[in-house]
Amino acid sequence: MNSTGHGPLSPTARSTVRRYHERAATDRQALYDVLDAGLVCHLGFVADGGPVVLPSVYGREGDTLYLHASAGARSARVLAPGAPICVTVTHLDAIVYARSVYHNSVNYRSAVVHGTGRLLREEEKRHGMRVVAEHLAPGAWDYGHEPDRKVLARVAVMTLDLAEASVKIRDAPPNDHGDQVDLDKWAGLLPVRTSFGVPEPEARVPDGLPVPEHIRSRRM
Repeated sequence: MNSTGHGPLSPTARSTVRRYHERAATDRQALYDVLDAGLVCHLGFVADGGPVVLPSVYGREGDTLYLHASAGARSARVLAPGAPICVTVTHLDAIVYARSVYHNSVNYRSAVVHGTGRLLREEEKRHGMRVVAEHLAPGAWDYGHEPDRKVLARVAVMTLDLAEASVKIRDAPPNDHGDQVDLDKWAGLLPVRTSFGVPEPEARVPDGLPVPEHIRSRRM
């Protein structure tokens, strides 16, 4: 997640926000904020002539996104030649209840990244795994066992440059207007929150072994 980039996002034909363009965020830090706050992305590509979208864990370092997969996964096989891909991350912040059903909506933060994936070579893969691991579970890399050569052989790590991306954010009350404003009807926001629960030890964890600090203190 470290380091911030340079300048605003540079829209392309693919990344230009056209509908509700006023919701587009043009600064690169907004892109980092959406990506860094997420845990799961969705990876889109074309396989066997049809569209495929798969969930994946990921991590960011500077202007590079790292995506994790199995070495035998379809995404790793299809994208080996450097095919175009699209990655999305979305946060649902609130349900927007309007007086008119037509204006019911959601408050959200979303990022869409276009580009060409690159599968990492063996000597790069360990670093990529660390970036992903520290994004998903900060502190886990130094606490746990690092992957050996056999594990690295079973894992695929792909990178995607953040040069072509868009960010769209809605953070507003209901958009009722005109004759649809019936003040006898309730309207407003129902916030949506994601939070971590109480850690649950695996069955073989010895009684009395404390939960590590990097897990116990984790917050969204």
